[in-house]
Amino acid sequence: MEDLLNRITFNKEVLCGKPLIRGLRISVEMILELLAKGATEEEILQDYPQLEPDDLRAALLYAHHMVAREDVFDRVAAG
Repeated sequence: MEDLLNRITFNKEVLCGKPLIRGLRISVEMILELLAKGATEEEILQDYPQLEPDDLRAALLYAHHMVAREDVFDRVAAG
């Protein structure tokens, strides 16, 4: 799984240093947004042919790692 995380790169000169997929101008944020809006893996790969299936998995794994390290404080339930 660590090999997947190696697909996530950072470059302060590209998209203000946001996490990128393999140095491309495609951010992890954009991939997560597309998935959250219901785009399928096939649709994303078709729209962005430079991406590979493991790139999408890498974006999800990166997001998981970020949330897993999050400190949880006493929160008020939404309602």
